[in-house]
Amino acid sequence: MVSRIGTDINPDGPAIIGVAEIENDTVLNDLVNHVLLKDRNYKIVHYDSRDIRGVDVGLLYNPKYFSVETSKKLFVHMPQGAKESVFTRDILYVKGKLDGETIHVLVNHWPSKKGGEERSAPGREAAAAVDKNFIDSLERGDINAKIILMGDLNDDPVSSSITKVLGAKSKIEDVRQGELFNPWVDLYKKGIGTLAFDDAWGLFDQIIINYPWLRKNDKEFFYYTERIFSMPFMIENVGKYKGYPMRTWDGNNYRGGYSDHFPTYLVMLRKVKNKE
Repeated sequence: MVSRIGTDINPDGPAIIGVAEIENDTVLNDLVNHVLLKDRNYKIVHYDSRDIRGVDVGLLYNPKYFSVETSKKLFVHMPQGAKESVFTRDILYVKGKLDGETIHVLVNHWPSKKGGEERSAPGREAAAAVDKNFIDSLERGDINAKIILMGDLNDDPVSSSITKVLGAKSKIEDVRQGELFNPWVDLYKKGIGTLAFDDAWGLFDQIIINYPWLRKNDKEFFYYTERIFSMPFMIENVGKYKGYPMRTWDGNNYRGGYSDHFPTYLVMLRKVKNKE
């Protein structure tokens, strides 16, 4: 499945891939060395976190297009009473060059809704605040810094963690310097999502960008469009989850699917001068 994402745009697939629910770097090495991905020579950025379930986030990148300059993990302090666990996933920060252009990437897996929406919401808002404070610090250092926030946010595009804590806007024309743009709101409001529960679609898997990505000039990458990657072989065709993303297990029944989430991606373009 990973090998086919975005190949209609670029035969090499994604330049960078944010991943969640990662048990350890062994599974990432197995993934990048899969026969369908090995020729792309994907590299890995991964840190262990103190999450109670032992899952982390990570970044895969194609060195043909992206080079890493620095990386670190950002700790999320969980508010008292927000969840049973004291620890959640760290946020992965990676700075690097996308075909020579410096960008900043934050890979997230915010706390789940286990225990109920109201009780668990402060955990996600805490994670969002870590992201926002870090983004603000980057922009104070460089007003033109290009920043991507991605991951399984365990919240929809209209949730307060995104609209209020991050302050992400849904319309390009409303975004100003120092603000974020969330391209997934309109899809969500149309009932289109990346995961389903009780026959309702959610859109937890978001990629949010800051203002400099919205400017078009002759030298830099700019945001073009957003996409949810869902192919027929990724959709459950039997049972109570019919029509949902096909998961690996349906209770005790092995379905052999990829995930109960569909992946999302953004297409960035750069103007190329015509050769005479």
